[in-house]
Amino acid sequence: MYAVVDFKGTQFKVEKDQIVKVPFLGNLEVGAEIEIEKVLLIQDEDKTKIGQPNVKKAKVLAEIISHKKDKKIIVFKKKRRKGYEKKQGHRQNYTEIKIMEIVT
Repeated sequence: MYAVVDFKGTQFKVEKDQIVKVPFLGNLEVGAEIEIEKVLLIQDEDKTKIGQPNVKKAKVLAEIISHKKDKKIIVFKKKRRKGYEKKQGHRQNYTEIKIMEIVT
């Protein structure tokens, strides 16, 4: 069984006991449980429920595992023949959640 959920503007395909990397949830502590109610699709063994736009009475329960930073990406700007070069690094924050249950 899997579900497709919309979480903070991004769609994720999730299954039970899966660990998912989602945008940063800084206002919640590690170990907190969250409910994702924007369930767009649920695929069972024998049937599929597609929401219009969401599946009614369906939600996904998840637990926050950790808050981390992604690997560094380098932003490099240059203007030719002008001597202008700018190098900047960025590390995006993200949160890892574990899918506990898919409720239909």
